[in-house]
Amino acid sequence: MSDTDTPINANFKPRVFSGIQPSGGLTLGNYLGALKRFAMKQDEGIETIYCLVDLHAVTVWQDPEALRRQTREAAAAFIASGVDPQRSILFNQSQVGAHAELAWLLNCVARLGWMNRMTQFKDKAGKNAEKASLGLYAYPALMAADILLYHATMVPVGEDQKQHVELTRDIAAKFNHDFGVEFFPAPEPLIEGTATRVMSLRDGTKKMSKSDPSDASRINLTDDADTIAKKIRKATTDPAELPSEIDGLKDRPEARNLVNIYAALADMTPAQVLGEYGGKGFGTFKPALAELAVEKLAPISTEMGRLMADPAEIDAVLGQGANKADAIARPIVERTYEIMGMVRSR
Repeated sequence: MSDTDTPINANFKPRVFSGIQPSGGLTLGNYLGALKRFAMKQDEGIETIYCLVDLHAVTVWQDPEALRRQTREAAAAFIASGVDPQRSILFNQSQVGAHAELAWLLNCVARLGWMNRMTQFKDKAGKNAEKASLGLYAYPALMAADILLYHATMVPVGEDQKQHVELTRDIAAKFNHDFGVEFFPAPEPLIEGTATRVMSLRDGTKKMSKSDPSDASRINLTDDADTIAKKIRKATTDPAELPSEIDGLKDRPEARNLVNIYAALADMTPAQVLGEYGGKGFGTFKPALAELAVEKLAPISTEMGRLMADPAEIDAVLGQGANKADAIARPIVERTYEIMGMVRSR
């Protein structure tokens, strides 16, 4: 790009938006891949908006009481992980009606062919695609609405969500082209950090997941200090010592996973971790990792417990966040109606 070119999104305020489904059972993977990064973004002088996407959650059936509990638990995890409701906007999606409104408008811009290329629908629907809800099929357009509703320019995501940000860019570009405007920005995916993809403690080739039948495969954000340490000590490893160079982890998925976890928790690079522990066995490394994990994660578990004991405090935070979010979202969706030619008299 030359000095005279205008940078992409130059006319839009830098703004971060991201969301997590309140489906319960947040893990170390959610913390390192999302929540820790969300909190760090607050220190970069950029407006940060974080959403519990409960409208996405109901694309599959949810028990109503469980969904309420899980939404509050997810909010507690955000706050306990360092997301400050005074510095960021934190809310649940269903409290801001503009999400659903813009989603419908963008449904009419997005193309079926684009939806058919979304790999996550195929993964989630499996062999029973004909029985899946229309919402599950169309939810990438709702995700695009979530982002564009705030004119977000940056979206922290995992590698598996990058395709949805690319779809959002396509929808924004088509809307702008169809109506001859430069109204929506082209948001950039932010894929950062050492452990954006945390693997199972029992099988280093599989992603850490709340759906794994073995609770020992994951560290839950609600686990206490003793449980965290026990799971680290029992994590699957191989008999070899840790290598001194990154290349030595190439065919050792469990060892690589534990090194990455240490690096992410300690704000180090994997190379720095190996510089300290290379040549040492897991009898030395695992206790050090367990101590570090307890130091970083046990306070989160304790604070989540305190917050969950007072649902009214969580609800107040989400309500205040929803008011702040709506103040940004409402003018943008109203302007979208106007651009598309709809009469808005009130």
